[in-house]
Amino acid sequence: MDQELMMTPLQQRKCRRIIHGSALIGGLVASGLAQIPASDNVILVPLEIMMVIGLGSVFHIRLRHSYRTSLVLTTAATMIGRAVSEFLFGWIPVLGNVFDAITAIAIIEVLGWAVAREFKRLDISLK
Repeated sequence: MDQELMMTPLQQRKCRRIIHGSALIGGLVASGLAQIPASDNVILVPLEIMMVIGLGSVFHIRLRHSYRTSLVLTTAATMIGRAVSEFLFGWIPVLGNVFDAITAIAIIEVLGWAVAREFKRLDISLK
């Protein structure tokens, strides 16, 4: 990895806290609402938007850019991931709850770290 693109230890800690916290909350929401199709999207999409905005503040990215990025990425990622999860297992009690929680956690983690890397790249290019 390019030395310039490496996050500082402080940025890593802040990103880890924001991303892991969002993933934990998202997993809990998804596990509790697994048998009601698309019900958790009402909570997960705003949660992911707040995560992206929080990550933007770590890298001093303007709110307008953070918000635009979050709307596009989070809506697409959540809708696709959740549709697959609900179709395969969401309707099965217990198994559906566990699978939906794991899916939500994975989507939020991957999305969060992808956004953090992109914001780090933007932070460097703006300097």
